[in-house]
Amino acid sequence: MAGYIINLDSDSSLSMYIENGVYATKLSTPDGRWRTHHEGTFADYATMKPNDNIYFFIRRKIYGIGRLVEIEGDCKFLNHPDANKPLPFNYDTVRSQLLWDEGPESINQRWICVFEPNPWFFARGIDMDDVLSSNPQHFKMLRAFWKVSFIKIDDDENQALMDVILRANQDILLKPAGQVFPSSYRSYHNILASKINSEYCLAAGDILSSCADGSYIRHEMAIEAGLLYQLSIREPGTIAVLGEWDYLSHQVVASPFKPVDYMDKMDVFGYSYIPGFDRTKSKFMVAELKKDGATSDDVDQVMKYVDWVKDEYCFGDYSMIQAFLIAYDFSSDVITHAKQVGERKYIIGRRPARSGVWSSLKLVKYRFNPTTNLLELLDVPV
Repeated sequence: MAGYIINLDSDSSLSMYIENGVYATKLSTPDGRWRTHHEGTFADYATMKPNDNIYFFIRRKIYGIGRLVEIEGDCKFLNHPDANKPLPFNYDTVRSQLLWDEGPESINQRWICVFEPNPWFFARGIDMDDVLSSNPQHFKMLRAFWKVSFIKIDDDENQALMDVILRANQDILLKPAGQVFPSSYRSYHNILASKINSEYCLAAGDILSSCADGSYIRHEMAIEAGLLYQLSIREPGTIAVLGEWDYLSHQVVASPFKPVDYMDKMDVFGYSYIPGFDRTKSKFMVAELKKDGATSDDVDQVMKYVDWVKDEYCFGDYSMIQAFLIAYDFSSDVITHAKQVGERKYIIGRRPARSGVWSSLKLVKYRFNPTTNLLELLDVPV
């Protein structure tokens, strides 16, 4: 299971969200177009799945543990109809349609997720330093938690975070009364279930169309959001080109630790499990996205990420990696360069050692279809 660590600004917000089992990110007002941080937030919501864990961060401490739950077929929704459109709305006009209402500012809480305690949200928060020192090799994204509303962590990092929270609270697991946050989430979830209909379904169409120029998308973050959404819902055309992935995230760190603003980040990262074995990873996905035509430098960049994933996640086994460079177009020079550098020779195993040649870099063109409101993908022969 993945996890989400959400940054809050007050103790009252912490108690309120846990009490009701609902969270909604507070965003700036759009001015007719979505900005990068809006699109990035949507991308994070798009990958949420029931049973993923949720935690809250406030003043150095992390509080958990929660679990995303399904209501009317999903765990995340638009807060009101048309919330995906980058328009300023009038609070009094849409107030009756809001799923979550914190007052006038809820006009810009465009997306919500729903959760339950699992087993509880412990009142004893865990200091960030204690978390990071508890299992250093597993914490990657948490070390880069900076200037964002929330981050997504993979199942290994999520398990490490869950472990340290449970260990710190094991003395109250059998008698939690008075030492956990109260929650009457079922009552509010029943209210939501009575209001949710197809108008509240989260989809990427309005995100993409708001920055589309014909078949071209003007924002790379919007392309990330669209691809993550289409992969998450297993849209057939997207799966046919990129494959199926059990875990998906974006802007995943891909460099040694340094000031966060200077860290390399993979646009899209994911992995799949061996069928029937939920914790055993089979393949890793790396994708670099470009809204314009790709360059030779873009090929080099995605290969740099391939080498990073080989060391950090695959421990030398290139055969576990599938890489993609997705762009609006590819020149013959870029295709030639991809042929020249998109290969790695490697050796795995000990007795016997096995040699192999990795050549799993795919070049993919994207086009936005304004009729279906989807990104269409086309393989480029290499």
